[in-house]
Amino acid sequence: MRTFLQKTARFDRLDALRGLALLWMASFHFSFDLANFRLTNWNFYADPFWTTQRTCILSMFLLCAGAGQAIATRQGQTWQRFWKRWAQIAACAALVSLGSWFMFPSSYIYFGVLHGMALMLIVARLTAPWGGWLWPLGLIAMALPQWVQHPFFDTRFTDWVGLVTHKPITEDYVPVLPWLGVMWWGLAATQWMLANRPGWLSRGSESGDNGDWFATLGRWSLTFYMVHQPLLIGCLLAWMWLTGRPMP
Repeated sequence: MRTFLQKTARFDRLDALRGLALLWMASFHFSFDLANFRLTNWNFYADPFWTTQRTCILSMFLLCAGAGQAIATRQGQTWQRFWKRWAQIAACAALVSLGSWFMFPSSYIYFGVLHGMALMLIVARLTAPWGGWLWPLGLIAMALPQWVQHPFFDTRFTDWVGLVTHKPITEDYVPVLPWLGVMWWGLAATQWMLANRPGWLSRGSESGDNGDWFATLGRWSLTFYMVHQPLLIGCLLAWMWLTGRPMP
């Protein structure tokens, strides 16, 4: 088993799952852009068709992030390397806040998916040795916001915890609770697979199918996340200008 882990530079099935999530996210965001530019009347804030998709996409990303921490700790990733990657995520989170402030000054993103992930990755790294305890803890984390809400957590300085009485006005909100529970489950599930079914995470020497393309995309998840919306919005604005449609 150790030989398998050492020889497998990447776990391509996990990369492919992340790549699939990226494409689903891009499709979702393009649809959001169409609605934001008033080219459709889709309601992304209340329609279950869209809100359910957001939940599924976010869950896939956080499961993959938890899985990544299980693999990193199993392979002996140093804290120095962890902090290097963490700094990239934190910097990108700051850029998302800045960019969203220009587009949505009254509802800019101050604790979205990258902000939440940056904090939750530290927790996941520290708690990785807890093993099987991550399953019940994950369940508690996911259920706690349904049991406990308090006005103390309704401010911009405290709502990142997740125990709010109402959702804040922001374009993306990914608080620690309940989403840490999803990351913990991804961590726990991957720890179990590494110990018992490592082949589930990688196709080994197999190649030549669409999974390769998805896996390649999944290895560039942060880059794709940061560039896809500017490209989609730029292309959409160019199309609107060329076709003479009213600009937003």
